[in-house]
Amino acid sequence: MKSSFSLIKKHVLRTLEEKLPRYLKYHSVEHTKYVLKKATYIALKEEVSGHDLFLLKIAALYHDIGFIKSNIEHEAIGCEIARSELPSFHLSEIDIETICGMIMATKIPQEPKTHLEKILADADLEYLGTKHFNTVSELLFQELKHYNPNLTRNEWNAIQINFIKHHEYHTKFCQRYKSYSKRKHLNCLIEKNT
Repeated sequence: MKSSFSLIKKHVLRTLEEKLPRYLKYHSVEHTKYVLKKATYIALKEEVSGHDLFLLKIAALYHDIGFIKSNIEHEAIGCEIARSELPSFHLSEIDIETICGMIMATKIPQEPKTHLEKILADADLEYLGTKHFNTVSELLFQELKHYNPNLTRNEWNAIQINFIKHHEYHTKFCQRYKSYSKRKHLNCLIEKNT
């Protein structure tokens, strides 16, 4: 199990490094590595291990791979890529569908159903409740300006305020340890935009 994960990780990270557009400041290789790290960490706190953890880690690697083709419906594209590549790493159809369920659970608005889907959804947006919020938010602002060069800082702050107001963490761990910081970030944004 370990050797196949390291092979999958090497393959996916190389694909992302070679094929992701350079203007993706937020949806970068670094973001994928961060989500993998946080998904693993949250899984341990949520008492997930063994084969479930193995599948979660693969889903974390593939969750944004669709960006190599398009930013629109990238989760569905990511599932297509996972379905075409993962059989060669000896994953069963059932496992691949579990992975695709997790990838689709990161689609905004998030609607995860299973425990694993909730963990990956939270890992993807974990930064909202951390000290990295401003740095990561700036990367996302720069990325969005590629698609909409006229996007102003005030408009971006308004988008973030609306997004955070409606965002909920799904795991007990993130609800307990990330919600307070997230509310503080929200209050700071509201102050800036008044």
